[in-house]
Amino acid sequence: MDLPADSRVHSEWSWDALDGTMERTCARGVAIGLPAVAFTEHADYTAGFSSAIGEFPQLARFATSDQVVHPPRFDAPAYLDCLERCRTAFPTLRIISGVELGEPHWHAEVVATLLGSGRFDRVLASVHNLPNGQYFSEPEELFRSHAPVEVMHEYLAEAARMIASCDTFSVLAHIDYPVRVWPRNLEPFNPRQFEEAIRHVLRTLAGTDRVLEVNTRVPLDEVVVDWWREEGGRAVTFGSDAHESMSLAAGFQEAVAMVEAAGFRRGRHPYDVWRR
Repeated sequence: MDLPADSRVHSEWSWDALDGTMERTCARGVAIGLPAVAFTEHADYTAGFSSAIGEFPQLARFATSDQVVHPPRFDAPAYLDCLERCRTAFPTLRIISGVELGEPHWHAEVVATLLGSGRFDRVLASVHNLPNGQYFSEPEELFRSHAPVEVMHEYLAEAARMIASCDTFSVLAHIDYPVRVWPRNLEPFNPRQFEEAIRHVLRTLAGTDRVLEVNTRVPLDEVVVDWWREEGGRAVTFGSDAHESMSLAAGFQEAVAMVEAAGFRRGRHPYDVWRR
């Protein structure tokens, strides 16, 4: 099977990718026959509280004494320089520039400045944090004090608000982000329990003619891809969300089979989004 482009990869230019390097990831892409890779580095501006910050050394170095993580600013010029060096070093691999914006609807001014600082071929948007009292927190923290069903509904509602109020991105990343940390003492996550809320997000996204990411870090349930088609969605990308080279394109064979079954097809070029 010919692999599609991996449109969601992180390297050392993402603040949470401690083991990522652009060069090693490109070498891995060539080795596995990947046609293209998009380095969509994190640009996060929301400070988030975590009561268990000591368990995550990759985050603790950015935390203040009140256990609030303050993501460092993305160094776009240095990232773009590194990208050009890798394009020269790996001429057979299509290397796509990109950025993943965290909650861009909350940070319009700084996002506009970033996007104006250089060319980004792929602009993704993500919801990572939600309001948590006087703070913001990721789902794993919220699950400690809130009902998981409540957290999931609020996450989906915020994703829909982001889509409706922000036009700075073209791809919605990981629509099911909280599933990564779904409490193990509960029944496995069932998207049908949240069907109308998920469909609302998909319908809102389709109405703007944007793209849904099929994230394979925790494989997206096939029913969500079916709902995307039913709600008028016309395009998808594949993203491993790799933060180190060996995770590049992980799970892509299964994801391709699922997406093809839903009626989406390859574009003319291997780096194109898939459409129906």
